Amino acid sequence: MDASNMDLSEIQKAQARFTEKMGWTRFNPTQVFAHLIEELGEIVRHFLYEEKYKVKGAGHSGAEGDLGQEFAQALNLLIQLANHAGVDLEEEWKKEQEELLRRFDPEQWQGFARDEQDEGRD
Repeated sequence: MDASNMDLSEIQKAQARFTEKMGWTRFNPTQVFAHLIEELGEIVRHFLYEEKYKVKGAGHSGAEGDLGQEFAQALNLLIQLANHAGVDLEEEWKKEQEELLRRFDPEQWQGFARDEQDEGRD
């Protein structure tokens, strides 16, 4: 499968074909969701070490695995759930972007970001 230059809709269709080919449609959504949570946990583990909240050797074993791969695994599972539910992720993402722009003024949010940076300098 040549995944270069695929849009989200094409990725979602490719994931559906792959899931079917592998026989993974037999797993129910709660199992897939639990697996997704596991992968998200591996992602957050990387950030906990990166931010020095956890330190390898100080009672912790360290983050394992490739962070990019963890994101890809989580994305695949999220797409698998969306496919099960009949959700067109590309269409829903576009609608959500429009809703976010309607609800949140970008200039106002940039102002909040600047205010927080200024407070951090005090």
